[in-house]
Amino acid sequence: MSDAQPEPELETETPFEAIGGDPKVRRIVERFYNLMDSDPAYGDLRLLHAADLAPMRASLAGFLTGWLGGPRTWFQANPGRCMMSMHATVPVSAATAAQWTHAMARSLKEAEIDPAMEKLINKAFANMARNMAGRD
Repeated sequence: MSDAQPEPELETETPFEAIGGDPKVRRIVERFYNLMDSDPAYGDLRLLHAADLAPMRASLAGFLTGWLGGPRTWFQANPGRCMMSMHATVPVSAATAAQWTHAMARSLKEAEIDPAMEKLINKAFANMARNMAGRD
């Protein structure tokens, strides 16, 4: 008979939890759209969006929540959809992709999340944006 104790289950923190959950996701999204709406550096990116950004704010917050490992409500409401399919008809250029990643990087920085997590998320965002711009 062995005296070995069963190993305790390791709890893994999701990126959603690591950044601070829903309040941080909403802070990032709000800052992103506020930057896009007010800073001329993101003018071309702003032109790709409707006048009313409220639906996009809600959609991006829901997407990021699920994508980061939080509740997957957005994915349940949009089965089979992903960022590439959602943007298939949007003319994303290298310039607008760069504006998106820059505004997102600023938003993440200002949300004051863990720098290592910020770096990982920014890398993933840069890959997403590069892929969207390279679709044609």
